[in-house]
Amino acid sequence: MKMTGADIFVRALEDLGVDVVFGYPGGAVLNIYDSLFQNTKIRHLLVRHEQGGVHMADGYARASGKTGVCLVTSGPGATNTVTGIATAYMDSVPIVVFSGQVPTLMIGNDAFQEADIVGITRPCTKHNYLIKQTKDMARIIKEAFYIASTGRPGPVLVDIPKDVLTGSAEYHLPKEVKLRGYHPNYEGHQKQVENAIRMLLEKERPVLYAGGGIILSDSSSLLSEFARILGIPVTTTLMGLGGFPGTDPLSLGMLGMHGTFRANMAISHCDVILGVGARFDDRVTGKIDEFAPGAKIIHVDIDPTSIQKNVPVNIPIVGDLKDVLRKMIKLVKGTKEAAKYRKKIAPWRDQIAQWKSTHPLAYKQGKGRIKPQYVVEQIYQITKGDAIITTEVGQNQMFAAQYYLYDRPRTFLSSGGLGTMGYGLPAAIGAQVAMPGRLVVDIAGDGSIQMNIQELATAVQYRLPVKVVILNNGTLGMVRQWQELFFQGKYSQTCLPQVPDFVRLAEAYGAAGFRATKPGEVPQVLREGFAADGPAIIDILTDPDAMVYPMVPAGAPLTKMLLV
Repeated sequence: MKMTGADIFVRALEDLGVDVVFGYPGGAVLNIYDSLFQNTKIRHLLVRHEQGGVHMADGYARASGKTGVCLVTSGPGATNTVTGIATAYMDSVPIVVFSGQVPTLMIGNDAFQEADIVGITRPCTKHNYLIKQTKDMARIIKEAFYIASTGRPGPVLVDIPKDVLTGSAEYHLPKEVKLRGYHPNYEGHQKQVENAIRMLLEKERPVLYAGGGIILSDSSSLLSEFARILGIPVTTTLMGLGGFPGTDPLSLGMLGMHGTFRANMAISHCDVILGVGARFDDRVTGKIDEFAPGAKIIHVDIDPTSIQKNVPVNIPIVGDLKDVLRKMIKLVKGTKEAAKYRKKIAPWRDQIAQWKSTHPLAYKQGKGRIKPQYVVEQIYQITKGDAIITTEVGQNQMFAAQYYLYDRPRTFLSSGGLGTMGYGLPAAIGAQVAMPGRLVVDIAGDGSIQMNIQELATAVQYRLPVKVVILNNGTLGMVRQWQELFFQGKYSQTCLPQVPDFVRLAEAYGAAGFRATKPGEVPQVLREGFAADGPAIIDILTDPDAMVYPMVPAGAPLTKMLLV
């Protein structure tokens, strides 16, 4: 039996197990929406802006481990997705974005609402497609999901002309996907794994350095097991938070520009680094030629292009972290060498404990002003660490990374590589859809939250009980911090004198609104907001002079931290 392209589209999503689509309709995709209208298995959430829709698919993917799906129309609908796609690309998040397109015969004629979205997104997608024939629809959709979710995950865009949707063809979804030139290597080379273990056991000051790949590969439990067998301290990147329990005695916390003192000192004085699922980006390394000057580096990653890209590596291992860590565990578990090694590196752990005791994360209490760090600490105390935290970007993001301890993977969702303001609220909505029984909290700034505040309407419409805690300091906090430290306190365009009344704004959208203006009000206001039925905005008026410390100035080595 032949089906229309639109019906093939919906049937393929259904057969691939898609249960949620975040989207916004328009002329080029009306046939899909007509087909979705008849469908009872796929839930569609109407977003209020296409960028928000992609961030929702992103948050859904990060929280659930599934592939997120977004559907938009042609032209501006498609171009509005670019920031969300680039966000997912930088953080290796598996999403598939479907965009409508003008009919194939009109492509290139500057037709109404035409945009070359395939060309526009080529630099920020793992792969993209323009479907030219209806008969290719099901195959390409399956390929898109396969590419997005395998190897190093990432976003895939599929552009669908209107005549492809109205055309007809027989439905056939291939059982297997075979793509020439795309064969991710999942098995780490055994000899290289053995060489890595040999090098580790020869050293006395090791550090395990884990990035977002440890979460994407569902390898967190293996990382914890390996670290505990050998007693090796673990530091994570921003994207790796939750990949190793933040309350574990071996945890160093986050490293890098706003990392803990002990993490940055440990990485700077270690003699060997085992890097897993991380890419040694500039926010982690600081001044590259002074990064870990005395250390040998072992780098494990499924993406071979990430190895040797930023730092020289002594032992490269290309493969899936599950496979590599299992092989490493097998080589050391229950051995006399492992027991001896734990004792051998005890002085190293003692040194790290001393760094922690002399320079813990700290902030100065204000006189009557609410410190943003205190707010995050209270969120942690009230939730007992059992919440999914999303963030916007800026000081709010760093405070959430520093003062909330993440013991489980997929509980910290943030735009790391691209640093996208406006990410947190729609990502929280996506996470809430993926995990309906969990408390989802967006820790936001009064600048960032206004980037996609319209998505509060989506949360209200679908009664998604996301909680938005705004650290409201009346400024663009992180930019202002840089102006304070490096531009002689010239606050050029970083003050926000027209910040809206967020409580009234929440109520205008149909959500609950709460506010705290004094430190003593914070715990009770947070509890009330978290207990509210449905979405809520919790506006906390915080100290505009509060800054994120430690801080490594741009271009400086990790040892040159600015401290409180």
